Amino acid sequence: MGSLDQINQKILHELSLNARLSNLELSDRVGLSPSACLRRVQDLERTGIITGYRVQTDRVRLGIGFTAYITVGLSNHTKASQEAFERAISRAPEVIECHNVTGTVEYLLRIEAADLAAYKVFHTDVLGTLPQVNAITSYVVMGSPKDMRA
Repeated sequence: MGSLDQINQKILHELSLNARLSNLELSDRVGLSPSACLRRVQDLERTGIITGYRVQTDRVRLGIGFTAYITVGLSNHTKASQEAFERAISRAPEVIECHNVTGTVEYLLRIEAADLAAYKVFHTDVLGTLPQVNAITSYVVMGSPKDMRA
């Protein structure tokens, strides 16, 4: 599949808003016949543009009332240090996202916890015990007026 035309962009947009749309509803919203729409969705899946579908959850109802973004600086910048940090972080259920970034720090994490006390335990007992970690800065989420993640 080549570059995305306007119809494929519309399909992706509509599915990003509601991945549970029926093919009939989706085809109506993007102006295609149901069979043409289904072929396009299948092409987007087959070519790897659509890699999966996710469920959006109410974090508060799941007992997750605290979200923070954390920047993490490492004490040394070797590949071994980064790999050790990434292995440790991959085992931490509080870490929902981990990104290796450019700039003054090496990592940006998104953390979800039940509350501030649970976050403090993660901060102290997980991040605070990793020998690779040199600097931690927390940014507590107070609200999310736009959040397009699943």
